[in-house]
Amino acid sequence: MAWTKPERLSLANLPTPIDPLVRWSADLGGPSIWVKRDDLTGMDLSGNKIRKLEFVTRAAQDEKADVLITCGAVQSNHARATVIAASRLGMKAHLVLRGVKPELMQGNYFLDRLYGAECTFITPEEYREQRQQIMDNLAEGYKRLGLRPFVIPEGASDGLGAFGYAHAVAEIMEQEKMLGVRFDAVICAVGSGGTLAGLILGKEIEGWDAQVIGINICDDADYFTRRVIEILGEVRSLYLPDLIIRPEMISIIDGYIGDGYGKSRPRELQTIIRLARREALLLDPVYTGKAMHGLVQEIARGRFTGMRNILFLHSGGLFGLMGVTETFQSLLEE
Repeated sequence: MAWTKPERLSLANLPTPIDPLVRWSADLGGPSIWVKRDDLTGMDLSGNKIRKLEFVTRAAQDEKADVLITCGAVQSNHARATVIAASRLGMKAHLVLRGVKPELMQGNYFLDRLYGAECTFITPEEYREQRQQIMDNLAEGYKRLGLRPFVIPEGASDGLGAFGYAHAVAEIMEQEKMLGVRFDAVICAVGSGGTLAGLILGKEIEGWDAQVIGINICDDADYFTRRVIEILGEVRSLYLPDLIIRPEMISIIDGYIGDGYGKSRPRELQTIIRLARREALLLDPVYTGKAMHGLVQEIARGRFTGMRNILFLHSGGLFGLMGVTETFQSLLEE
């Protein structure tokens, strides 16, 4: 397959380990569950976003940018990773955040401010309908000041950012050889579509035979199918003209968004608590907690009968967990 491979910076601690969840797997009574520890890509740069940002910030550096502008929720992992990457590279960062400015700095937002980010708060309606225009307007303002801004989309989920997880697939395939295991499927949370698109891209490039399955934590499967096709379309137009995009490449398990983005129910929080106590593994309530809860339910329903090994992608989010500890309090006091 002829293609132009984009360059990347080295910002993450890679490769991240793959660990078996022996007790958890026995509890579930299904396939053996393994975890790809992308929560260990760094300390402050932990999580899946930095893999995408390795490619995106290289492009920003090539354009001699000195300001990174991006968007997300107040507790956005992507926003936090972008701010810290900017600081590491000697750039400024400006965030467009959905919601009201918190009275107390906690979790990711605390780190945003600690690392010096400028923050603009907008309403959910503005975020849904106008966030790109708002970021573009901020960019124009920086240009008038003689600076060179670079706008990064939500989650760094675009054709360039997708290469972060295409690169991860090659990493996983090498680890399969070292571990002597073959993964029948890899499971990831889906919140902006970029990680899922990257895993599918890597599967196509590398000829990986594992199934790539997403569990959406907001919106619905139809929305993310369209979004992944859009991202892969960008990949094809910019880097990989021979890439064939088929809707059947995209597998998304719907039905586990709970009460909506960033809103957790007791059953999802209980899954996080049980896993912490059984395997000393911390998940976050926005992404990985919901995805693992969905995986647990689907195993019980027999969806993965016949599979031997499933790889769960831990995409990080632990700083966000520190911002919502009050949601766990009643469960932990029982």
